[in-house]
Amino acid sequence: MIELGKMQTLEVKNITSVGVFLNTKDSQKKDKDVLLPKKEVPEGTKVGDEIEVFIYRDFKERIIATTRRPKVILGEVGLLEVVDITSIGAFLDWGLEKDLFLPFKEQTTKLEKGRKYPIGLYIDKSNRLCGTMKIRDFLSSDSPYKENDWVKGVIYSINDKFGAFVAVDNKYEGLIPKKELIGVYAIGDIVDVRVTNVKDDGKLDLSLRDKFYIEIEEDAEIILNKAMEKGGILYLNDYSSPKEIRKELNMSKSAFKRALGRLLKEEKVEFIKGGIKVK
Repeated sequence: MIELGKMQTLEVKNITSVGVFLNTKDSQKKDKDVLLPKKEVPEGTKVGDEIEVFIYRDFKERIIATTRRPKVILGEVGLLEVVDITSIGAFLDWGLEKDLFLPFKEQTTKLEKGRKYPIGLYIDKSNRLCGTMKIRDFLSSDSPYKENDWVKGVIYSINDKFGAFVAVDNKYEGLIPKKELIGVYAIGDIVDVRVTNVKDDGKLDLSLRDKFYIEIEEDAEIILNKAMEKGGILYLNDYSSPKEIRKELNMSKSAFKRALGRLLKEEKVEFIKGGIKVK
C-alpha cells in the first residue's frame, strides 16, 4: 500500500516519457501506481528496480513521489521556516517544490515570515498533508537522557503558570519550569538546557542554568538566611577558617567565597569588621 507522508521503498512497474510509475512489490493490477517525475529518476533505472521515495501531493493535489526526503515526515516534528502568510494560513519550506500548508487553526502564536517554528506533519480530513504547531502528541517520553545531561531543544509552547514546553531533539517532551525561565523567550527559540530531573512518566524537567550556577545561588540563600537568624549580621568573611565556615553553614570555604561574591555583587550584603551585614 502506498502511504501518504512517508518514506517508502517502491518498485518500478513501468517506464514512460514523463517518468517511472511505482508501487509496492506485492501490488495488484487494480492498485493505482504513483509517478516519480523523469527529472528525479536515477540514471539506468529498469523495471523491477526499487527506489526509496517520499509520497505527497503536487500542486494539482495529485499523489506523486519524490526521491528527496523532506524536513519532516508523517508523525515527526521539524523546524520549518515560514515563507508566506495568508488569511487562511501560512506556507512553510519543508524542502519540496510545493510548500507545506499550516492552517490558521493549527497555529499557536502569531507567525513571522522568515522565522522557523517546530512543526508536526499530519493528514487532514481531506486526505492532504498539513502542518501543525500543536505538537505535544508527536513527542514521546522515552528519551535516553539522564539527570545533568545537556540537551538541545526548541520551545513549542509557553504557559504563564507552568513555564516553557520544549521539544528535545524534536522528539522528547520537556519543560523549563517557570522559576527556571530566565530572560525573554518565544515559540521557536532553540535552547541548550540541562536535564534536572527525569519524571516517573519519562518527561524531562529542564534548566537553562548549569548545576554550578544553581549551587552558588542556593549557598547564597543559606548565607542570607543564617545572617537574618542572627539579626542581619554574620561573623564570617574571606579570612574565616574552613572549620568555622563548615560549622556555621555546613559548606566548604570555596563554596562560601563564591556565594559571598555573588551577594556582594548583587549588593545584598556588605563587609563589616569581622564579618558581613545584610543591607
